[in-house]
Amino acid sequence: MKTWVSGHRVLVGVAAIVLLVLGGGGYVAWTAVKQPAVTENAPTPVAGDVMYIDLDGGQDRVTTRAADGQRTVSALRCQRFYRSGKTSVCLRLAGPGPAYEAAVMTNDNTVVKTVPLPGIPSRARVSASGDIVSWTSFVTGDSYAVPGGFSTRTGFFDLRSGEVTESIEHFDATVNNRPMKAADVNYWGITVASDDRTFYATLASGGLNWLVKGDLKARTVRGVRQNAECPSLSPDGTKVAYKKRPTPLDKWSLVVLDLGTNRETTLPGTAGIDDQAAWIDQHTLAFGMAKQEQRTAVYFVPADGSTAARPEIDNAASPVSVK
Repeated sequence: MKTWVSGHRVLVGVAAIVLLVLGGGGYVAWTAVKQPAVTENAPTPVAGDVMYIDLDGGQDRVTTRAADGQRTVSALRCQRFYRSGKTSVCLRLAGPGPAYEAAVMTNDNTVVKTVPLPGIPSRARVSASGDIVSWTSFVTGDSYAVPGGFSTRTGFFDLRSGEVTESIEHFDATVNNRPMKAADVNYWGITVASDDRTFYATLASGGLNWLVKGDLKARTVRGVRQNAECPSLSPDGTKVAYKKRPTPLDKWSLVVLDLGTNRETTLPGTAGIDDQAAWIDQHTLAFGMAKQEQRTAVYFVPADGSTAARPEIDNAASPVSVK
């Protein structure tokens, strides 16, 4: 892995330090009361429900909000959670260090695979079919130039073949019609299309970042446009949402790119987002963002930019719609 030398990466490093402190606190709790078994008696989530991580009391419990507003707090504890098709993934504490893992589960929370993570959980996704699980984690100690520098590592698990790809950094990358072979290349925030092959992600190098389109089988990526992070494909695959800022000193805002027209729409009320948004349906996005006093809430916002984002669930993060 490589160094993040830009101001942007310094900010990410600071955020990772905060996460490390919080993770350490979580680990103390984990050692005192071991993480609950994932088997539970909660009602099975149904289409239209929203699942998220309840941050109240630092318990990080996966919670379901039904269409009628009723909430069920499960025994499952995760730093990041996502669900799609027949599969869920929970990025969580796994033991001393602290150590982390991606627990790949069926939708009744039966674990079918655990993959050790090299650092602090950051992003998690599952393809629409449930066959491709991906994750990103912050990693320390991978800096070539700055001791203790932070970087990211992004990998995926193919349930069909059972193959784990721990990092996509060895994929052949082309940016601006030239091979990208810089030593400081980092990837984060995979989102996989319905063919379980095409994906979008963020590639960063030399203080710049790009939205890239890739092929999981061919193990290639190519640049699509500059200055786009943490992409999320719409359910029909025609749009991709990502966070963007005009300069490194500006706040990120959520933007939706129409892949057919190449037109961007900046969504109002999203300034300050630092999350990989999730599509609740074809017309609505959800994301976590600090609301007040640094407490995070899940916000909903129309994908067409017609109205501003609104806080929907207080003290919550990592939203996903049950389909």
